[in-house]
Amino acid sequence: MGTPEELYDDQRLVGMGVRLLTPGNTTIFEGTFSLMHCSVKDDTLYRGVYAVLMFPIRYTDRFISLRYTDADDKDKEIGIIEELGVFPEEARKLVRNTLVKHYYEQILTRIYSVENQYGLLFFDVESQQLGRLQFVMPWRGDRAEDFGENGKTLLDSFDNRYLIPDLAELPAADRDAFTSYIYW
Repeated sequence: MGTPEELYDDQRLVGMGVRLLTPGNTTIFEGTFSLMHCSVKDDTLYRGVYAVLMFPIRYTDRFISLRYTDADDKDKEIGIIEELGVFPEEARKLVRNTLVKHYYEQILTRIYSVENQYGLLFFDVESQQLGRLQFVMPWRGDRAEDFGENGKTLLDSFDNRYLIPDLAELPAADRDAFTSYIYW
């Protein structure tokens, strides 16, 4: 497919208005009030920038849209980071910090029980971040997505995300409780 710069030169992408952000054309840094700022070569300085994942389940470090809010309170896209790993460490940290603020995601380490009532699944779980908690998820196929080789991402009734990085790492009883209802 080529380097990001070669991709950006592709007339199809330019015609669609896609701008790829690379370390060669973009500087990401912490500015005033600890906000993320972004300077794009041959363009301008953007203040108060935030990041949005274009593929939040499958690619958590790739295809990241950098955006800002203009003077008319409209969200505007600066461009797309195809691969965050090519940026310097400080820029990666800033982007990841804005993503953490934008996405509510808990990493699940235990599943104590799953109960089905009224077409809803009631989960009693343990998360790395908050400890033991409960959430409710509609029992539908679109609420559980594959994550990596053997993981799952669950979306609760409020679209909060719960991540199980690897089902095989759960205790057998937890895995059985989970797969009794989430078998796809």
